[in-house]
Amino acid sequence: MATALVPIAGQLGIALIVGNVLVDQLGVPVPAVPTLIVAGALAVDHPWWGAELFALAVLACTLADTAWFLAGRRYGNGVMKLLCRISVTPDSCVNETYLRFERWGPKAIVVAKFVPGLAIIAPPLAGALKMGWTRFVGLTMVAASLWVGAYLVVGILFKAQIDWILPRAADLGAPAAAAVLAALAVYVAVKWWQRRQFHSMLRMARISVSELYERMLVPPAPTVVDVRSPSARTLDPRRIPGALHVPLTDVDLHVKDLPRDREVILYCTCPNEATAARVAKILISRGFTRVRPLHGGLDAWVAAGYALETVELIATTPG
Repeated sequence: MATALVPIAGQLGIALIVGNVLVDQLGVPVPAVPTLIVAGALAVDHPWWGAELFALAVLACTLADTAWFLAGRRYGNGVMKLLCRISVTPDSCVNETYLRFERWGPKAIVVAKFVPGLAIIAPPLAGALKMGWTRFVGLTMVAASLWVGAYLVVGILFKAQIDWILPRAADLGAPAAAAVLAALAVYVAVKWWQRRQFHSMLRMARISVSELYERMLVPPAPTVVDVRSPSARTLDPRRIPGALHVPLTDVDLHVKDLPRDREVILYCTCPNEATAARVAKILISRGFTRVRPLHGGLDAWVAAGYALETVELIATTPG
């Protein structure tokens, strides 16, 4: 094993790696995967050290996930809104995370750590949807074991290559650091461009809740459409009176049912009305000319104190 790695094989090394895993799983952008891969290479020559590291890293993952689970159970949909608002990919965060969770059920917890966007959202979403405590802890321990174990195994399999790369990377010094920083800058630039494109999509004419309320009082009233996913509606079963439910995934199935001779107002509960804007784009591409997202979505309607209906839903709680 390269001598550069030898000082890591101790209690301090375990503490640093486990700390890296913990903050990574709490959502701090300090990637733990490279650290785990290098640790896997080191574990070949220090198996007992590797076994201790594995157990503590799994515990760190479980603790982080449990913290998010409890936050979701206590604060519900507010946690997901916060996480999606700060996400570098808010559109996929809002839509695809809910859809995957609905499609996979409890299995989403097991595979979440390998799916970008789902890893940080799945635990609080499971808590908000009232997944059983023991079931969640069992599934998240399986997920943590698979995730930590997978990257340790990668390090074991590529031990020779890691032994060869690390001393040379250390010798390169400043050029290697510059290459890493350049790669990071490219990644940030790409995500920034994606966010800019996403926000330009949102810059369509939106209607305020007060304007919608006034128009609903004068016939012909606009058609109001709730585009939230089933899980999002489970978290908050209230709706604007008379609203139709057409989730993003079912838009094409319901296009024929939406009137083209009046306004269609779309609402959701996601940051920047992301889902409503996406559905609006789809409807416009299908020939609709009077489509507008509701500014502030259902939250703005509730804050304004307007009437609501509560819909009886079939339970979608995982497990």
